[in-house]
Amino acid sequence: MYDYYIPTPKRPKDDNGYLEALAQSVFQAGFSWEVVRNKWPHFRKAFHNFNVQKVAKMGARDVLRLLADPGIIRNGAKIRGTIENARIIQGLQKEHGSFAAFIRSIRKLPYAKRRAILVKTFRWIGPTGAFHFFYIVGEDVPEWEERRR
Repeated sequence: MYDYYIPTPKRPKDDNGYLEALAQSVFQAGFSWEVVRNKWPHFRKAFHNFNVQKVAKMGARDVLRLLADPGIIRNGAKIRGTIENARIIQGLQKEHGSFAAFIRSIRKLPYAKRRAILVKTFRWIGPTGAFHFFYIVGEDVPEWEERRR
């Protein structure tokens, strides 16, 4: 029998916390919770504590630096996706005032619709990543077995 780690849901205190949760959802895909959890302190350092403004300014040199960093999961597409997701959050901040306000604006929608919006809006977020994100930021999600409906 496997011993699974299930994170405790927690609403982020600011948009940087939402970016961090989004990045966890991106990097979690294909890896065990344990691998991601053990590397996460280094991810925070590598991605400027997930400061939306700083991550959005990261460029090609930063990507190369991160690809050489053994402290994180070195997947170029996911690294670039996290940077692009920070830029998308900036756009949503301009439109809604904050990323948290964007999340509140879709909160009442059925789960399948919220999931579709997240998958369409962000890079490297699929249906399971969307479930993971909504779960860890304390949003309502269906039971695991019902997540694809």
